[in-house]
Amino acid sequence: MSRIPVAVRRLRRTVLARRRALAAVCAAVAVAAVLQANATPPPSTTPVLTAAHDLPGGVVVSASDLRSAAFAPDSVPAGTLAGPAVAIGRTTAGPMRAGEPVTDARLVTSSILEGYPGLVAVPVRLGDAGAVRLLRVGDRIDVLAADPQRRSPAAVVQRHAPVLAIPQSDDNTPGAANGALVVLGVSDASARTLAQASVSSVLSVVLTR
Repeated sequence: MSRIPVAVRRLRRTVLARRRALAAVCAAVAVAAVLQANATPPPSTTPVLTAAHDLPGGVVVSASDLRSAAFAPDSVPAGTLAGPAVAIGRTTAGPMRAGEPVTDARLVTSSILEGYPGLVAVPVRLGDAGAVRLLRVGDRIDVLAADPQRRSPAAVVQRHAPVLAIPQSDDNTPGAANGALVVLGVSDASARTLAQASVSSVLSVVLTR
């Protein structure tokens, strides 16, 4: 009978010894995992210029409209700008959402002519600012020139021109005497015709698409 307590005590000592060893192994594994996690470098990112808040089309970009955001290298879109200096002072070609990368195609630059081979970008001042409010980037319009003295009927001076951008300003209100600007894609010859008509005529538009 006296041997049973002795055996029990030996068994308990054996179990306790192994538990200590197992606990030491677990602690060592945990420490190694922490060290490994700390040693793993963070994923690489690329700073990308983005819109700091929602931007309407046709506004002049300022420093407060921009912020830098970290993007995974494989998610950076083509045409991103090198820095704020490239974007500040340019006009948005269309609305932009907060956080959207600022690319060359989103500003009024030569890149807005991509998809329109053989055309040039021409700013045209239309007589009716209210009519300009009905236009959207991508619309196709006909431009009519009317004699302000009404000595001759209005004539079409440009057909089916794509609207590339709609710059906005404080005077773009319905009925404003100085009208409003739009940027159209036209041929070189049409650009000269429009420039001449804008000097002597009041320009208006007909939406064709």
